[in-house]
Amino acid sequence: MHLLQRLVLLCALVVAASAASQPQVKLDYATYIGTPLAAGVDQFLGMRFAAPPIGSLRWRSPADPLPEQAPVEAFTHGPLCYNVGGTFDPTSTSLSEDCLFIDVYAPSSNVSSSSQQAGKRNKLLPVWFFIQGGGYRSDSNANYNGTGVIVESGHNIVVVNFNYRVGGFGFLASERVARDGTLNVGLLDQRKALLWVKKYISKFGGDPNHVVIHGASAGGGSVTHHLTAYGGRNDGLFVGAIGESVFWPWEPPVAELEFQFDIFADAAGCPASVNGTKELGSQMACLRLQNTSTLVAANQLHPFPGRISNPDFYWTPTIDGDFVRGELYDMFSKGKFIRVPLLIGDADDEGTNFAFNASTPSQVTSFMQDNYPKLTSSDLLRISRLYPLMPALPKHAAYFPSAALAYGEGTFTCPSNYIAARMSGAEGELKGVWNYRFSVVQADREAAGFGVSHTSEIPAIFGPAFVPGGLSTTFATTNAPIVPVVMNYFISFVRDLDPNVRRLEGTPEWVMFDSAMGEGQRLKFVLNDTHVEGIDSGEKERCAFWNEVGARIEQ
Repeated sequence: MHLLQRLVLLCALVVAASAASQPQVKLDYATYIGTPLAAGVDQFLGMRFAAPPIGSLRWRSPADPLPEQAPVEAFTHGPLCYNVGGTFDPTSTSLSEDCLFIDVYAPSSNVSSSSQQAGKRNKLLPVWFFIQGGGYRSDSNANYNGTGVIVESGHNIVVVNFNYRVGGFGFLASERVARDGTLNVGLLDQRKALLWVKKYISKFGGDPNHVVIHGASAGGGSVTHHLTAYGGRNDGLFVGAIGESVFWPWEPPVAELEFQFDIFADAAGCPASVNGTKELGSQMACLRLQNTSTLVAANQLHPFPGRISNPDFYWTPTIDGDFVRGELYDMFSKGKFIRVPLLIGDADDEGTNFAFNASTPSQVTSFMQDNYPKLTSSDLLRISRLYPLMPALPKHAAYFPSAALAYGEGTFTCPSNYIAARMSGAEGELKGVWNYRFSVVQADREAAGFGVSHTSEIPAIFGPAFVPGGLSTTFATTNAPIVPVVMNYFISFVRDLDPNVRRLEGTPEWVMFDSAMGEGQRLKFVLNDTHVEGIDSGEKERCAFWNEVGARIEQ
């Protein structure tokens, strides 16, 4: 049966198969009971991969999960980590500080059971490890269901999704945090989940030695942090990487973020000065004693120093000298990254979801400086020349297209191109780098003036039935033919570290970024016309600017 027909049926198949016995997986700290689905997939939802990061464990590296004596029903997703600007609701089951949960979707025939432990289990399968996006301010790709890609793979992969701390809970930065806690705990949560997969995924039929990490937006930025972690140290946690709309915002060293800590601590009732005396150590103790509601209320956006307007993204990773040892541009420039096969790309209009609705050139440059405060007056003049008045977009002011393109290329597109160039030209064994541009138009988004916006390809990667709150229903209707095209390239990469091995019949070969056809080749996904293209000269010129200034403006 063709995928398009199966997609119609799979919504009905993602229900418990009542005739099947409930699968159980025994780990050394808990036994989890999963749900068998009619599609031949067992799902285990809301399993703990770390201890609750509350109280004394706030702003510390994630700890091992606590033992559970009785079997645990892994039937529902765990709550998400508190987002920036959220509200506290003590009755909520969707948001919590206690949020470090992981989901696993696996072919039913490969999940550990008593009979399979006796020798009937199939071979271990490649693992698709997905890191959510959300600008480090929310877990915005939560609860994606792996059933669609597992079925399309012929039940030959295992899919993992999980939560990590975000906002002030995940990225509070200060020397005070470093002295009495840990920096970048949101990234370390991700690392903990990878270590959990290394230790336990074989129980679900996954191969711990064949894990491919995939992240969207901030998840894509996180992928680059794992590639460069500890100066590019390879701990054997993954063998391939997918960066989807890789996000490189302002990520300064700790010394430049003390203002964030001060604002947060003051708002949470833990000021630096107590009775006229600075008590640095006591601030962390104070914050760990505060009610969750107080911390949620303090977890807000604020302007960067010297600016008046809030940036789009305020809480981001910082250079901590350990896990993050330098600006990402510098790390890739100096070759301090793990050499693995890479699939990386972005959409046509990356910046339209985020740009200020600018009416004048000065509003464009002001918006850019709100987000990248290290841009100089000379940089802003160059931005004005590189991003002049452009063709209008529906329902937006005259210079919105300029602001959108400047932000989209500076934050997403040009970093992706730079990473592709650096990794394809890296010394050592050639691993393979494949780049893409997603250009599938959705009529509703185009009519609203957003074009092919940021991470639009997600419903095509996982299948529209399996992405909660998908961007549009068109991937189940007018754009449905692109779904098997995109999905099979990604499945092929996860299984074979090459998007071509199992690509959909009749689709073009996806040439490497640096190929015999020339540097900068990419696959352009277009409805009924997916093809290989080169990066045009205008994009190369604009990206040359961002690549030149990127490290200086602390990306």
